[in-house]
Amino acid sequence: CFVFLSIKYYYVFLLSFVFVGQFMRVSVTVTYVSAPLRRVDPRFLSVTIDASLASQESFVWLLSSRRMRTLAAALSPAFLRFGGTRQDFMVFEPHRSLSSGESCDQTFLPPWMEERLKCDWAKQKLVLMKEDLLSTYRSFFFTELTVDQLHAFANCSGFQLIFGLNALLRTADNSWNNSNAALLLQYCQSRHYGMSWELGNEPNSFEKKAGIRVDGHQLGLDFIRLRKMMSESKLYQDAGLYGPDVGQPRNHHVDLLDGFLQTGAEAIDACTWHHYYVNGRDTSVKDFLDPEILDSLALKTNEVMKLVSPGKSVWLGETSSAYGGGAAGLSDTFVAGFMWLDKLGLGAALGLDIVMRQVLIGSGSYHLVDDNLDPLPDYWLSVLYKRLVGPEVLKIQVLSEFGRSKRVRMYLHCTNRKSYRRGAVTLMSMNLGKTPARISVPAVFSNSTVEAFVLESEKPGEEGLYSRSVKLNSEVLMMVDDKTLPELKGKLLLPAHHLQLPAYSLAFFVLPDAQAPACS
Repeated sequence: CFVFLSIKYYYVFLLSFVFVGQFMRVSVTVTYVSAPLRRVDPRFLSVTIDASLASQESFVWLLSSRRMRTLAAALSPAFLRFGGTRQDFMVFEPHRSLSSGESCDQTFLPPWMEERLKCDWAKQKLVLMKEDLLSTYRSFFFTELTVDQLHAFANCSGFQLIFGLNALLRTADNSWNNSNAALLLQYCQSRHYGMSWELGNEPNSFEKKAGIRVDGHQLGLDFIRLRKMMSESKLYQDAGLYGPDVGQPRNHHVDLLDGFLQTGAEAIDACTWHHYYVNGRDTSVKDFLDPEILDSLALKTNEVMKLVSPGKSVWLGETSSAYGGGAAGLSDTFVAGFMWLDKLGLGAALGLDIVMRQVLIGSGSYHLVDDNLDPLPDYWLSVLYKRLVGPEVLKIQVLSEFGRSKRVRMYLHCTNRKSYRRGAVTLMSMNLGKTPARISVPAVFSNSTVEAFVLESEKPGEEGLYSRSVKLNSEVLMMVDDKTLPELKGKLLLPAHHLQLPAYSLAFFVLPDAQAPACS
């Protein structure tokens, strides 16, 4: 028996689910209020490029690929973070070379050069993988070329660039040596490059990577020094500074973050930390579908929130499914979408303002775009999120007859107003189980249409979880050409139609006539 209540400023309704064959009922309680639960930044879904791409500077030319520019533009607005383990081994060496300019309609990377770079990159990844396995990293130089290409790529794609500085350059007293960073900032200012900054990547692992230990107190002082440098620049005195990009809370990571916040909190505009669910070298497809593993994000996020002062923005400065470069055959396949969409939905509800996906392009197996510059399933999921999901988070609760629903997970936002009129809502849904679900539209929407965007693997059943292709409403998604994405069309459902959530599927259900007060 489902009861519909109407209270001043509140509209509560239940969606009923019946799992075919198991007759398991699940209800979803959605509460519309006159104001949303919270709002995230419009750039909530952001992306990274790993610093490993610059391990040989020629590879940054891949960012001039027409195909890459097309794929990136579909994810704007967003931050683009350039960083990762190797940022702390990068040294800027100016060559005083003339820039080719950064007109967004400039000549793109020639096809023959693109093919050569893609082939060489596949070989370079093997070298990088060996370094990661042995935890032996070499310092390398980069020039104006890397900075020019990164800024051009970000600017022409609608991204705001965040550049990660090397924090392992230290003085005799173990404080940060800022001389190399000063050279880089001077060059960027001379080019009038609007950008933001970070200092160091996962300082909790400095000792393991380089035999250098930096505690939180000292790291905070280093950030204060960087902020002072920025304040002396007309261009960067109001630019963003983010950090400390510590690994997810455990053991001394918590002490490092706490110590950093005691000395450096005032220097940063947002507190950044990293989160991965599982070890990429020791995981399975079951982990990617495990509700308890998905729920672990809440535990880690709450630990960080307790340390950060109220009012200070908290970001996932780097995140994906599995650490250690991802899980080959999982992080780059359809099944990774469950971790990704759940992180976006749960992270927004928990209080995170930005979530930066590792990586758009680069080493590892958790990328959105593969080594052939073809979009993977999580890329298409990200584009749909950008188009359909707005920044306003609405309250929702999913229950079954046995308590909280485990296999059906849902999140509710106002719909992106660039795509739909005010008052519309988007229901993000995922079915982690092998049994399809049937959603009955409540009476309050009996006269409303629904646009369904259902993502399924190209192959049926559990075998499809390992697929690198995805279908939207039964049509396989692929680029039309290097300049054109396919038309991502929803399926229009008539009023009072049941919503179908297939087994192992991800879906966005847009209710354009919801007239939600919080979305008006």
